[in-house]
Amino acid sequence: MAKTATRDAYGKALAQLGAENEQVVVLDADLSGSTKTAAFAKEFPRRFFNLGIAEADLIGTAAGLAAAGKIPFASTFAVFAAGRAYDQIRASVAYPKLNVKIAATHAGLTVGEDGATHQMNEDIALMRALPNMTVVVPADGPEAGAATLAVARHQGPVYLRLGRPAVPDIHGEDYAFDLFKAPVLREGGDVAIFACGYMVHLALEAAAQLEKQGISAAVVNVHTIKPLDKETVLRYARRCGRVIAAEEHSIIGGLGSAIAEVLGEEQPTHMVRIGVRDTFGESGKPAELLEKYGLTAEAIVQAARKLMQ
Repeated sequence: MAKTATRDAYGKALAQLGAENEQVVVLDADLSGSTKTAAFAKEFPRRFFNLGIAEADLIGTAAGLAAAGKIPFASTFAVFAAGRAYDQIRASVAYPKLNVKIAATHAGLTVGEDGATHQMNEDIALMRALPNMTVVVPADGPEAGAATLAVARHQGPVYLRLGRPAVPDIHGEDYAFDLFKAPVLREGGDVAIFACGYMVHLALEAAAQLEKQGISAAVVNVHTIKPLDKETVLRYARRCGRVIAAEEHSIIGGLGSAIAEVLGEEQPTHMVRIGVRDTFGESGKPAELLEKYGLTAEAIVQAARKLMQ
């Protein structure tokens, strides 16, 4: 199976957008080689702005460009985008509901050797708490490219969360992306696995293992955390009666919390959350970190077996 980093697909989609729409502009915080905005900068240098290591300026300038009618994509690492520039996002983007797209790469534990200070596991929680903000977490390269095109068409603030490593391409290049609909990747009736980002391909792997054990698992790719596709969440919670949420993020405030909030109010359901459990990460190889912190296909399998009991 081919593998693509979601940040790579984002960079290619930006270059496509640049050719299609002259209102698209791109801003970066001196990380264009890593965020993959360099491709846009090469093709459209007059519409590319390197703000340097000044993330507050990055967001403030993007807000100004949006107020002037442009469609700005502001890119940097997730720890800087959601963390260092939170105040500017809140006051200058979300509050006036400006059409700024914040594309944050290198999110989650899979930043690996960069360690705890750069492993942003709280950004979904920060962004989904903001009024007016749409939060999107693509699962693979094809979805990241399609999501980039979709958020450019969407009017309003968007936080687009992207990863560092290559992940298996689970969608084809002809994938029809719907910003507000969570696609069901696998049907099942015993347990529903809701996953986002890096964890989606692991959820599919877990479902295949569970099938061999006589457990039928549905897999839903919740690429948009806010607004959540409540209809699909409730349908599969009612059908299966058992729910797992899997995310490369803290279990506090992310996908698992969003689903638990919906189920708590409308469909109380047995549930297990898989993610980083209220702790910081550490420096290490991504695969080793995922194993240590319980973000694996085997962890999903064990959670399903627990729910079946």
